Amino acid sequence: MTSMTSITNPSIEQAQFGPVTVCFGDKHGKYPDGNQLIVTGSDTRAVFDTPKVANHIGPLFDDADVVIMGHVHEDHMAGLHRLPGVPVHVHEADLEAARSWEGLSRHYGYPQSVLDGFRAKIERDFHYAPRPDAIGYRDGATFDLGGLTVRAIHMPGHTAGHCVLMVEPHGIAFIGDIDLSSFGPYYGDATSNLAEFRATLKAVAELPASVWITSHHKGAITSRTEFDALLAAFEARIGQRSERLLEMIGADTRSLDELVTQRLLYPTSLTEGFVDSVERHTIAQHLDELQAQGRVIRRDDGRYRVAA
Repeated sequence: MTSMTSITNPSIEQAQFGPVTVCFGDKHGKYPDGNQLIVTGSDTRAVFDTPKVANHIGPLFDDADVVIMGHVHEDHMAGLHRLPGVPVHVHEADLEAARSWEGLSRHYGYPQSVLDGFRAKIERDFHYAPRPDAIGYRDGATFDLGGLTVRAIHMPGHTAGHCVLMVEPHGIAFIGDIDLSSFGPYYGDATSNLAEFRATLKAVAELPASVWITSHHKGAITSRTEFDALLAAFEARIGQRSERLLEMIGADTRSLDELVTQRLLYPTSLTEGFVDSVERHTIAQHLDELQAQGRVIRRDDGRYRVAA
């Protein structure tokens, strides 16, 4: 039987929802940190993802029996190095990103010159180490922890394998990087997909949950009214981006390169190497949507103009 051992560091804010302990990262899990979920059944303890705060929790985290990843990004792997012999389960669409640097590189899709520097950064700042032993799961997979079950529900868009992890029968949903932040949905990497994120936002609204917990920012939401309002504002950011993109094109024509330089997501003062790639992938998806809607026309020379 798994016992409820205490947190070593009492300065970490936490909340308890039945068998789920939430250990909040710095600034309620604002990137580069995250919020750590620890789920204790009668015979198995699971941790959902492993953000930076995992390195400061102590036995409650370090004695975990299994890791269930909602998705793979560097900030969700920052505590894996503490659990070298513990099984790590990842949705099959994100599996190669967990298993190797080459897989994670394809996941990001950044130019090689950016990836080289980025690897050094995440090794330094996130204790990044690949997990070649990671095990793939599929949509609907269940994990019996003894007296409760974790069910993985595939909700892609942020990454190809992004999943919501439901703790049943308690109605507790770890919704990961559907983080309800003011930034809005992130679909800027190579395996991210705007259309899939749109569908995910419809699906997450229908979950039979009474508690929703995010990886970042909002933390734990226990009010259906509050959750619905936050989700609506989060989803609205997508439409706001499309309208902003039309303003950026204006009465002139713009190439994709020019729009990337103008920035849709980030301030022009942010010059980190990954930014151009994220902007490019995001803007291209919005342009494809706007073109399909007849709101933007792509000329033969590849430049875009707003439809009359």
